[in-house]
Amino acid sequence: MQYQRLGQAGIKISRLSIGSWVTFSNQVDLKLAENCMAAAFDHGVNFFDNAEVYAGGKAEEIMGAVIKKLNWPRMKYMTTTKFFWGITDGPNEKNTLNRKYLMHAIQGSLKRFNTDYFDLVYCHRPDPETPMTEIVWSMHDMIDRGYALYWGTSEWSGAQILEAHAVCEKYNLRAPIVEQPEYNLFRRDKVETDFLPVYEKHQMGLTTWSPLASGILTGKYLNGKIPEGSRLDLKSMSWLKDDALNQKSISRVEKFVKVANDLSVDPAALAIAWCLKNKNVSSVITGATSVDQIHKNMKALDVVSKLSEEVMTVLNQI
Repeated sequence: MQYQRLGQAGIKISRLSIGSWVTFSNQVDLKLAENCMAAAFDHGVNFFDNAEVYAGGKAEEIMGAVIKKLNWPRMKYMTTTKFFWGITDGPNEKNTLNRKYLMHAIQGSLKRFNTDYFDLVYCHRPDPETPMTEIVWSMHDMIDRGYALYWGTSEWSGAQILEAHAVCEKYNLRAPIVEQPEYNLFRRDKVETDFLPVYEKHQMGLTTWSPLASGILTGKYLNGKIPEGSRLDLKSMSWLKDDALNQKSISRVEKFVKVANDLSVDPAALAIAWCLKNKNVSSVITGATSVDQIHKNMKALDVVSKLSEEVMTVLNQI
C-alpha cells in the first residue's frame, strides 16, 4: 500500500480506501462486511468511509461492529462520517448544516459506531440556508469537544470551500482539510477545473468517490442488461440506468474496456488507477460486495505504472 498526506494535515491515508455507500446493509451483511474490511486492512488500507445517511444509520452500525470484532488498534485505522441529509424528520433535521442538527447528529453517529471519536467528519453537502459562519463554528466546536480530529466537505463548489476558509482565517478557526467529490472518467470538471484555486491557495486533500462511475466502467452493462445483484439492480439506484445504458455511454465504455484489454488489466483496476494518477487525489474510495472484488481493486496500485502519457491521452480522449 502507498500512503499520502491528507492535504496539509499531518496524517497519512492509504491511496485506496473502503467506502460503505450503497453496499453496507443493502448488499453486504455483517459477516461479509467483516471479511471485506479484514481483507482491505491486510492490504494496508487504513481509511474507512461512512455517513450518517447510508442505509439510515445501519452502515455506521455495521462498520462499527466489524471494527470492534476485529479488535484493530485505534491508531491503525481512520474512520469518517458525514452530515447533511439527516435520518429523522423535522424542520431542523433534514438537508441542513445548522448547529443544533450537527451537534445532535455527531452524538448519534458516535453511538452507532461505538467509538469515542471520528478521525474525519464531512459536511455532506453545502447548505445555502445556514450562514457559513455558523457551519464553520459548529465544525470547529465539534473538534474542540473531541468528537472528531479533522473536518472536510463533500460535493461543495470551489467558491464555497474558499468562503469557508475565509471564515476560518477571520476567526482563527480550524479549517476544512479535505473535499470528497465524485471523480472518474465521466465526472471530471469539478476536480480538474473548479478546485484549481483551492489547491493553489489551501492545498486541500481529496478523497474521491465512484471511481467506476457506479460500476459502468467495469463493462458489466455493455450487453444492455442489468446483472442480478449489481448496483443498478437495486431499486434505490434505478436513476443510474440512463447513464449506464445510453448509446453514448456504451460506446465510450467499449473503447475503455479495449484499452484495459490491450494493457492486460482489469477495467475496474484501470479506472481506479486513472484516478490515482491525479496528484491532488489523496485517496480513492472503493466499494466492494465480495472479498475477491477487494483483491481486484487493490491491483490498481500496480496498474498506475502502466499509464504512460500515451495511454493517458487515449483515456482522456475517450
